[in-house]
Amino acid sequence: MMTTPEKPTGIAAASLFAAALSLLTLAASHLLAGYSEAAKTWVHAWGKAWMPGAQGIGPYSGKETLMLVVWIGSWILLHRWLKKREVNLTLAGILFLAAIGVATTLLWPPVTEAVLHLVKPSP
Repeated sequence: MMTTPEKPTGIAAASLFAAALSLLTLAASHLLAGYSEAAKTWVHAWGKAWMPGAQGIGPYSGKETLMLVVWIGSWILLHRWLKKREVNLTLAGILFLAAIGVATTLLWPPVTEAVLHLVKPSP
């Protein structure tokens, strides 16, 4: 019976970390778009650069575009860096779940409003 050699765990960790970074990018771009009109316009421009109908979608198109760019870019870089390494997948999974928790919390409207209230300059 032939057995296939096991692949290093770095490949799986790279995909988890890339997904986590993309979700954190979504949360960060969401906060950035809420910070000022200039920031909102900048985020929206990312979506309008390539997405048909982005004007009707608004800045969400830019948030999704930034998320996609970070996901693909970080996955390529992390895969190249970790593909031959053994990584503790338990720790990688915990970090992934923590990132999902942070990103989801930052996207929750009461938290978004509280964070923006803390960092936005008073009118």
